[in-house]
Amino acid sequence: MVKTSPALTARKSNARSRVTNGQDLLPGIDGRSPMARRYRDIAAALVGDSAGIDQIAEARLQLIRRFSAACVMAEAMEAELVMGKSIDVTEHSLLSSTLVRLASRLGIDRRSKVIGSTLSDYLYEAEATEEASP
Repeated sequence: MVKTSPALTARKSNARSRVTNGQDLLPGIDGRSPMARRYRDIAAALVGDSAGIDQIAEARLQLIRRFSAACVMAEAMEAELVMGKSIDVTEHSLLSSTLVRLASRLGIDRRSKVIGSTLSDYLYEAEATEEASP
């Protein structure tokens, strides 16, 4: 008999963290800073590309969070560069490589969310109905 740990079983929503419940972006972050908003925008876009939050595995969500954080860090470094400040090229290259690896794990293809019948299904059904009518 396999025994499950109480720490790993499902809990009521009021017993989970605010981050898990979607009330907080990150622990201790109120989410109103420009970088927090950008992080949220990137993560939301990637979740949308992955067919929505209700269709995404937790591991994929965690990869999206890491990718979003790395994007925000890279954008901050690139902003410094554009303003004429020097950046650590090695750090930027490592960050870029990390983004490429995360993107390859996440996939760069947009996945469509299945909503219902496709147009071709609808047309096929309409044609079949017409043929069946006297």
